[in-house]
Amino acid sequence: MLTQLTIHNFAIVRFLELDLRDGMTCVTGETGAGKSIAIDALGLCLGERADAGMLRHGADKADVIARFNIEKNLNAQQWLRANELDTQDECILRRVITNEGRSRAYINGTPVPLAQLKQLGNTLINIHGQHAHQLLLKSEYQLTVLDAYANHQGLLDSTRQHYQSWRSLHAERQRLRQAQEQRQSRLQLLEYQVQELDEFALRPGEFAEIEVEHTRLANSESLLHDSQFCLQLLHDGDDITIGTLMQNVLDKLEQLGEMDPLLKNVAQMLQDAKIQIEESHYELRSYLDNLDIDPTRFIEVENRLSKTMELARKHHVKPEELAEKHRQLRQELQELGAADERLQELATALQQARDEYLDAAQKLSASRKRYAAELSQQITEQISQLNMPDGRLEIVFHPQETPTPTALGLDIPEFQVSTNPGQPLQGLAKVASGGELSRISLAIQVITAQRVATPTLIFDEVDVGISGGTASIVGKMLRKLGESTQVLVVTHLPQVAGHGHQQYLVAKQNDGQQTETSMQLLDKEMRLHELARLLGGNQITSNTLANARELLISG
Repeated sequence: MLTQLTIHNFAIVRFLELDLRDGMTCVTGETGAGKSIAIDALGLCLGERADAGMLRHGADKADVIARFNIEKNLNAQQWLRANELDTQDECILRRVITNEGRSRAYINGTPVPLAQLKQLGNTLINIHGQHAHQLLLKSEYQLTVLDAYANHQGLLDSTRQHYQSWRSLHAERQRLRQAQEQRQSRLQLLEYQVQELDEFALRPGEFAEIEVEHTRLANSESLLHDSQFCLQLLHDGDDITIGTLMQNVLDKLEQLGEMDPLLKNVAQMLQDAKIQIEESHYELRSYLDNLDIDPTRFIEVENRLSKTMELARKHHVKPEELAEKHRQLRQELQELGAADERLQELATALQQARDEYLDAAQKLSASRKRYAAELSQQITEQISQLNMPDGRLEIVFHPQETPTPTALGLDIPEFQVSTNPGQPLQGLAKVASGGELSRISLAIQVITAQRVATPTLIFDEVDVGISGGTASIVGKMLRKLGESTQVLVVTHLPQVAGHGHQQYLVAKQNDGQQTETSMQLLDKEMRLHELARLLGGNQITSNTLANARELLISG
């Protein structure tokens, strides 16, 4: 339950600290005093949207802190444990808003995203707003009311998951179908390009190889002539050769080495050089023996080199990148070919996903129809107590020839009502007056509130359009609800306020320069005067006080 609400610099509140109790707590005050400010501030702690306009004029920031006792709230405890947040008996939500419009959120002192405030808030408080009777005219809201009453969260989650699976497959098939015409023309081009490259069959790295071979074959005459010249100079010549000269030098150094050992090192170095020269001679001889100057091979290599460069220009790549381009085109061709196969697979998968969705949606529909009859009966019983003795409400479902899948299932409900004997059932918008709609809405909210697991319920002026004896019945309903859960009621009706276990008065003060709102917990005598004011306006008389005493006693 909500145990304390602290507000700093929010709207026209400078500072406000409310200590709240269990049971039914009523909030009253003059029109314009700001009876709903505390609930608006609390909404920030529950993840509602914030902006700089919420700050008190001249303030740098607004700060709202809500404290909850969660000792018996297993849902909140489980959520906190799952999100690795502190799980003591007390839970503290905090929201800070700066004058720049930025906001920060905290759970038990830990900064959290706004979405987490909303998730945890759903386990702590359920707020019924003053505009619920207007929302009740919308089919989507009627569906939400029914699902909340029937506790359909599990069936809704299953339906939503199957819908999303079907939707994802459907979107994929649409994309493939839309691209099919373009894919066909691209497929034809790729088939031609890949076939041409397959026939040419250039290996990775082959271009570098044929470049080297082409250069060698193009210069084979020079390579042959000059290599032979080198051989002659090295060893094979009839006249003086490098080998002969080297041997002569070595012979001289051997003689000199006998005279001076210091020259033996020079002789050894030349001996090593002589061995290297002989090995180079053998290598050069082997090279010449294997030098291929076949003109036919040169033509083949030149043609392959030219074709490689031609295909590279055609595909806008460098010649050395052509083999990789070939691989990429072949892969794209395979993927495009697989798209047709995927379309065939999708047809089967879509049918299966639709069947699974329909199965989940039909289970949800069956449960909705079962609970719709039960909820209709309960609403009818409640509104008969709210000065609509002949009122009757029935939830009907409009059949669809070709149901359109949605994340919420296949059902389109309509709350139909008859307010007078013999009057046929018709939609709420056609039949119910403003006051009747308010009473129907209030009956629905009280009924559904009894089914909701949250330990705190807030009713923000849901009694609009109700007065007199009906208001007294509403007060009794809310008080009974407050016996099992914490109920906060913002009201302008004394007949409702008189049933509260406790009552706060909201007042607005203005010193000519600044306006400020305050909230005061009333004792019994103060409650009598506030109820008298609600009954007769600012002129409090002995009669209005007597009437107020009767209301308070009846509570």
